Amino acid sequence: MARGTELNDLARGFALLSDATRLGILRILAAGPKNVTPLCKTLGLRQTLVSNHLGLLRMGRLVVGTRKGKMVVYTTDTANMKALAAGLAKLTPKR
Repeated sequence: MARGTELNDLARGFALLSDATRLGILRILAAGPKNVTPLCKTLGLRQTLVSNHLGLLRMGRLVVGTRKGKMVVYTTDTANMKALAAGLAKLTPKR
């Protein structure tokens, strides 16, 4: 991957993580798959707001939504979360 592209991808990932609601969603999903209802209850937010944030996280490939009947169950995208963490590790000075 080209260096500029890698840095742009990393910047987009960090931009997604710069919001407390999105971080809260990721923290909840780290404990296991959830649909939007328990996310709303835990965060104390309306469904439309949580769904908007989930949409951004899905576009950024940090979460995956899987349809189960009428509901969508969300999980973190482990591979992309690890790639983001690896990108952060590259920014850390070696001692």
